[in-house]
Amino acid sequence: MTTGKTPRRGLKICCGITAIFLVIVVIVLTTLSLTLLKPKDPKINAKPVGLENIQFSLFPNVTLNVTLGMLITIENRNYGSFMYKNSTAYVHYRNSVVAEVPIEGELVPARGKINTTTSVDLNAETLISNPNFIADVTSGSLNMTSTASLHGKVSLLKIFKFPATAFSTCNISFFILTKSIDSKCASKIKL
Repeated sequence: MTTGKTPRRGLKICCGITAIFLVIVVIVLTTLSLTLLKPKDPKINAKPVGLENIQFSLFPNVTLNVTLGMLITIENRNYGSFMYKNSTAYVHYRNSVVAEVPIEGELVPARGKINTTTSVDLNAETLISNPNFIADVTSGSLNMTSTASLHGKVSLLKIFKFPATAFSTCNISFFILTKSIDSKCASKIKL
């Protein structure tokens, strides 16, 4: 009779240890998902590196040609890499699209940063035809907004892959007299 109780007792101990182990695993995974693996918004910064070309005249006709050099920095603050597809950023002046900027797809490594450069040719006809253009030029600055959506996938530990989209909005100010530029960007990620 004593031999029948020993296997049961061993089975109870085994089940108890397994239950404790499963509880510990669930607690660790929950803690990781709420802290370490919680998606953080990327930092996207579109920094104008200078006006490559600016030509402006009021007489005999109003003309404007602007080519703007941009340095786009994408910082991934997550523990998973982000691979995004080719995309297009749009530059708006008073709710009108004045430029389209192609963005080549790239891999942003986990906890890493990439820099990419591009040039933006502003559509002078759309700028000049806006009724507020002359008043803005007279005030000394043109304020624009750029928006971009980067569609791709987040890869976590090279095992789990999730679709994700990073959204970026930048407010850009062109100061005409000094030919300088200032920008401030905000970004977020949606899984």
